[in-house]
Amino acid sequence: MSATALLDREVAPDPPERGPVGPVGGRRREQVLTGVIAFGPLVVTLAAIVGLMGRAMTVRDLVLAVLFYVVAGHGVTVGFHRLFAHRSFRASRTLKIVLAVSGSMAFQGPLIGWVADHRRHHAHSDRAGDPHSPHAFGAGSAALGRGLWHAHMGWLFAHDPTCRERYTRDLTADLDLVAIDRLFPVWCVLSLGLPFAAGWLVGGTLAAAVGALIWAGAVRVCVLHHVTWSINSVCHTFGRRDHATKDRSTNVGALALLAMGESWHNNHHAFPTSARHGLGPGQHDSSAVVIDWCERLGWATDVRRPDHAGAR
Repeated sequence: MSATALLDREVAPDPPERGPVGPVGGRRREQVLTGVIAFGPLVVTLAAIVGLMGRAMTVRDLVLAVLFYVVAGHGVTVGFHRLFAHRSFRASRTLKIVLAVSGSMAFQGPLIGWVADHRRHHAHSDRAGDPHSPHAFGAGSAALGRGLWHAHMGWLFAHDPTCRERYTRDLTADLDLVAIDRLFPVWCVLSLGLPFAAGWLVGGTLAAAVGALIWAGAVRVCVLHHVTWSINSVCHTFGRRDHATKDRSTNVGALALLAMGESWHNNHHAFPTSARHGLGPGQHDSSAVVIDWCERLGWATDVRRPDHAGAR
């Protein structure tokens, strides 16, 4: 089944593509908040790298940063993307909630809006209506640079909201997910508060807590942001095309480890409802491994793969 066919079953023809724009003041406040979320972790990361924070990363900071990166990252890749956006498998209620909360801790926006944007991307990939295609600005190096910026971060500030009623009726009918979506600010506070608390408990000092907040909090958020956004920009511009899809998606192996398998993006666009994106030998996909283990434990069922009927 194609991505468009899947979406046609989920999307009613009546509602518009885009949601209400809202008043100018509301748009500006949203853009300011987006700027804080997008650039705040980057500023802290740059400051930490050049030593303005007064301390280097410790082994404790590194371990905590990796731990929170893995948890929040797989919340996005396994939860937001493969479960909620594409229904690649069915999850128990507990697993569903855990993935929704952990993905929300990635600071990438509320769950339902994330899924709506992504489904719209697949419905119009690299064509008019795609919210973050890098190929919407013409030909030439200047247009490519503008397109890469737009696909990577610029689209976040364009205030082009996707209509939830059109793209996410299944999610807005789930009371668990609606509650988690509305509590997005709480999960962001938790995403920073837990590293701070862990640093305090393990290190026993305020300095250890602040160090964990910097490295396992802000820096971790920054890295995960840019790895995720690279799927929109890099993986629609550079890399290999192993499948003849109608868009310009590519596979970029260099990003696979940090992206937890999401950078096998051409594979994903060829088989959009597959729970596994790394399809070839050596194509690392830790998200698929997580889903495999959840299936073995009985937490995930009806896992779709390319060799199963309906995986396309």
